[in-house]
Amino acid sequence: MFVLHNNTNAITTMKFTNRTDEQKRLREVLSADKTTFTVVYGRRRLGKSTLLTNMLTSNDVYYLADQTESRLQREVLAKMVASIIPGFDQVIYPDWNVFFDTLNDRVSNRFTLCLDEFPYLVGSSGDLPSILQNKIDSKKLKFNLIICGSSQQLMYGLALDIASPLYGRADAILKINPINVTYIGEALQLTAVESIEEYAVWGGVPRYWELREPYANLRESIERNVLSVNGTLYEEPIKFFKEDLKDIVKTATIMSYIGSGMHRLSEIAGRCGEPATNFSRPLAKLINLGYLTKDIAFGDKENNTKKSLYKIADHFTAFYYKFISPNRSFIEIGRIKPITTILDRQFSSFVGEYWERLCRESVSGNEIDGVTYGMARRWWGAVSRDESIEIDVVAESLDKKYLLVGECKWTGVEDSDRLLAQLISKAKKLPFAKNYIIVPKLFLKTPPKGEMEGVLLPEDVLRLGLIEE
Repeated sequence: MFVLHNNTNAITTMKFTNRTDEQKRLREVLSADKTTFTVVYGRRRLGKSTLLTNMLTSNDVYYLADQTESRLQREVLAKMVASIIPGFDQVIYPDWNVFFDTLNDRVSNRFTLCLDEFPYLVGSSGDLPSILQNKIDSKKLKFNLIICGSSQQLMYGLALDIASPLYGRADAILKINPINVTYIGEALQLTAVESIEEYAVWGGVPRYWELREPYANLRESIERNVLSVNGTLYEEPIKFFKEDLKDIVKTATIMSYIGSGMHRLSEIAGRCGEPATNFSRPLAKLINLGYLTKDIAFGDKENNTKKSLYKIADHFTAFYYKFISPNRSFIEIGRIKPITTILDRQFSSFVGEYWERLCRESVSGNEIDGVTYGMARRWWGAVSRDESIEIDVVAESLDKKYLLVGECKWTGVEDSDRLLAQLISKAKKLPFAKNYIIVPKLFLKTPPKGEMEGVLLPEDVLRLGLIEE
């Protein structure tokens, strides 16, 4: 069963968590001795608006754009500005150029204007980036300007692409990423094991944590938010694809096949009935947008497409395409028992895949037992004509003396003596391991039966994963 824990504080409001570095950078740029232009972007649900509204004061103006026409947008924004400049909304502004010139003329004390969902504004006024470029280049702006957006592709094109009028003009560019796993335990009051299991489903997306919080346990939250046609997250991945991608059908098809366990380019192309060459560009785009990641074996080159494995990068999207997408017909008729049965049987295995990834991340660039290691990867392949092996974690020390090899298990009590012996035996067969001192490590869910030396438990891995502020 995947009922993990009871949340005794289910009715509390989750506090604003982490984002220390982002807050520090925003504070620095907004307190500079000149007016500044800042770009904030990142996929939806990551808390960009919450971050910005936490940083702004009552003397600033925050405006959340929508998809209405430009005249109405100016009227609504003028009302927001009127809260700090009385009477500003008593004038009709025929275009954005007049709006910003008037605003600049009437500013007496510097403030910050934040335009959230900026792509919506541009959608009804294509000349807006050029107008803002002129205002910024004039060096006469009397207020700070922040533009923010959730469509990664549109924000890149509007502000970060070399062809954009706003390119190169930002004093600060913040890409908002998912929150590190170490903070979900603080936000939802979880143990180390619970943190890893919940993060495997929700990932580092604050909005998902908020939706999870009111429920007594993970299972109840999944049933209410996902396993219902009225669930908030029932069609979540498709909503993201609509913002960033044109060919939603092909994207959803690719994600469905990868979610069901087809990770090689040849497998994906074969199931789609198309040549593998047709997928190079779509897969690269999905990687650039953060929807997919490419699993490369230790020691292999980036362009080794034959051996590379494609995985879904976002945790909830991976969960969705493994358990929800193939079973939507059951949800549509209100019968979720077949899905919860599958979850009961396969959930531990699903978490185990994330546990492996987390263990590799915890080793990468970290000091363990006084030795600092480079990027950790998996390794798989043939070691002889008759034998192939896989090793979950392989990392070379920066001084190239040591090779850390690890086995990851998300199961019950294991025999650590047996696992260590098997791991060392496998490591000695690696074709590149001869000149290293082998450092074996076991990454286990629970304390093992046998030797504890060389064993890392969930609390150890989360401690290694802490990011220094």
